[in-house]
Amino acid sequence: LHLSAVKLAELHSDLKIQEKDELSWKKLKAEGLDEDGEKEAKLRRNLNVIMTKYGMNGKKDSQLVDTNYIKDGTESDTLDDPRLEKLWSKAKTSGKFSDEELNKLWREFKHHKEKIHEYNILLETVSRTEDIHKNVINPSEENLVKEEILHNKHRELKEKLRSINQGFERLRKVSHQGYDTTSEFEEPRVIDLWDMAKSANFTEKELESFREELKHFEAKIEKHHHYQKQLEISHQKLKHVEGTGDKEHLNRNKEKYAMLEEKTKELGYKVKKHLQDLSSRISQGLQHNEL
Repeated sequence: LHLSAVKLAELHSDLKIQEKDELSWKKLKAEGLDEDGEKEAKLRRNLNVIMTKYGMNGKKDSQLVDTNYIKDGTESDTLDDPRLEKLWSKAKTSGKFSDEELNKLWREFKHHKEKIHEYNILLETVSRTEDIHKNVINPSEENLVKEEILHNKHRELKEKLRSINQGFERLRKVSHQGYDTTSEFEEPRVIDLWDMAKSANFTEKELESFREELKHFEAKIEKHHHYQKQLEISHQKLKHVEGTGDKEHLNRNKEKYAMLEEKTKELGYKVKKHLQDLSSRISQGLQHNEL
């Protein structure tokens, strides 16, 4: 797959979550609690996203490649959207950002690209399901259930599109004006969650509690970023030492790399599981608004 050390750790975390979700689904199915097949369909979508994200779907150039921007100040990835490319180019040449801020902004652009990618996969799934549904001649109770599944998917599409539009507006604003020093959060995923939480049906007390949880979540993400950087550095050192023939030095570096890899995997899993839980809570709040 030619994945970097960091991407391999991320893949491990994603697959671990997928495995846990599939085990939970099997228990539900055994108890007859997924009669409409919606949870199974969601699992397939999630697996499709993972396979596409890491270039395992058999399609060339589909992988969301890691950027070298952190390491050498140049991007090795494209944003696949002329509007994003234009904003990024403007931000880079504006002189309003330090190297650290540009690094942070690039992460926001990459996160936005991934959101669009996931939206397109879901859109393709919905379109396929609709085509099948249209070809059914005789309406039945089963078809009414399928209509409900489609309705849920359309609601999910609507939520994702709202998040994409909010995210683009934020990128446009930051690219033109620079970062707001009074901004509450810095991590793209946390900013997304906070923007959506403010639109959900939360009381002031619930929103304040959610804000505090997001602060803890952001600290967890920052810790994960730290270990990702250390893992990448350790990987580079290991490759260098392998060429020297110094076995003792090599063994020490292998031990350190293994420790960092395990820690990065563990933190990656915790971050993604926490993100899943927070997103689910917001989704429930947004659904309540629609009711």
